[in-house]
Amino acid sequence: MDRTLASDLARLPDLLEATRRTAADALEALDARPVVPLVPHVSLTPPQAEPPLPVHATGTESALDEFAQRWVPRLSASAGPRYLGFVTGGATPAALVGDWLTSVHDQNSNSALDGAGQDLERETTTWLRELFGLTAAHTGTFVSGATMSNTTGLAIAREWLGERLGVSPSEDGAAALGPVRVLSGAPHSSIAKALSVLGLGRGSLVPVPTLPGREAVDPAALDRALADTSGPAVVVANAGTVNTVDFDDLRAISALRERHAFWLHTDAAFGAFAALSPEHAHLVDGLDDSDSVCIDLHKWLNVPYDSAVQFTRRQDLQARVFQNAAAYLGPLGDHPDLVHLTPENSHRLRALAAWFTLRAYGREGHREIVERDIACARALGAELEQDPAFRLLAPVHLNVVCFTLAENPTQARLTALREAAQEEVFVTPTVYAGTPALRAAFSNWRTTQADVRRAARALREAAAQGAHATRTARTAAKGTT
Repeated sequence: MDRTLASDLARLPDLLEATRRTAADALEALDARPVVPLVPHVSLTPPQAEPPLPVHATGTESALDEFAQRWVPRLSASAGPRYLGFVTGGATPAALVGDWLTSVHDQNSNSALDGAGQDLERETTTWLRELFGLTAAHTGTFVSGATMSNTTGLAIAREWLGERLGVSPSEDGAAALGPVRVLSGAPHSSIAKALSVLGLGRGSLVPVPTLPGREAVDPAALDRALADTSGPAVVVANAGTVNTVDFDDLRAISALRERHAFWLHTDAAFGAFAALSPEHAHLVDGLDDSDSVCIDLHKWLNVPYDSAVQFTRRQDLQARVFQNAAAYLGPLGDHPDLVHLTPENSHRLRALAAWFTLRAYGREGHREIVERDIACARALGAELEQDPAFRLLAPVHLNVVCFTLAENPTQARLTALREAAQEEVFVTPTVYAGTPALRAAFSNWRTTQADVRRAARALREAAAQGAHATRTARTAAKGTT
């Protein structure tokens, strides 16, 4: 054994303790450190300018030191309470423990030949199924994120289309289906990406009109689009759109199956968590009627990246798509090993972090996180609505505030505002109904009303700074004419 490697093995408890201290220091500093550090924009470094791969071993302690010096100052505080970009949760204490132990035990949870990992995953997906109000007709499998969950669900839908047409895309290729129509009102960008990967093509995605002033699909328009579709189709419903967290009427969409043949895939990446709040659970009424469901866990469940779950009513079709024949793999059968259910032959025991946080805090603990984040989103929306510098572009339906500048909301001005505020609060750019905008998404277990006040103050100051710069520029321009 390499001498340095052997030394690290002998000192492993001390190295783990040093890592624990490093982690604890980083988490303790979350509230004070910049949410997104101001790093000068630089061009890509030429490959020859990168530090070379070390030749001689220097050990873990040396690597920890260099990481602290070179990389930690550049990392965002994405685990913290005012990182409101994308839809990013943190990691609850229990989830963090589970994630560390995932690495310690280093399980590949795909095979019954070494079955504890997949047994734990099945227990966890059963808990999640209950958490989101799904029935036992659905089976669940862990995947890396919402994009992979949507891709897996649509792969099953593709096989269902083949079943209806008397072909098998998994055997004969997607071309055996002929033209395919995938209908949706306001689909997430990952849907088109999944269709590209699956050989159905981005062009198969057909936009359906939404309700006036909404991102929710118009059920009557969907009815007409389905009537104009020859043969079976796929409908992608949205339970929580990205910009405004709008929800399709899942009951109304499901009722259309009385007249039309279609697979119903529901993208509920973070909207499914509405089920935890009695005030908002009606938004996901009918979720169980879906043939497949996408739910992202590194969002509102607050487990570390990467973690999502994919539910379906047709595990038999799922196994037909993803089955893998090799003597060293576990059986297919009526209860297929997990290796036969996703694109991955190997995946880490992602379920352990979710198991820990569900076991530690239960339904009520996670309900409190969801409801507190919703209250924080409403509070920020109210703060911005009262400020004449800002304009809300949609009501705060759940946990996202979609807003813009009241005057001249150009991409350049919004970028300047966002960057001016990003040490205190991080929000992401978007476009809503043709208007450049910003969105603040609340899903972190640490966020409180105090963080809302800090975020609102930072945004107000950034807007005032931008307005002052604009006035100064206009005055200077007049002076030169």
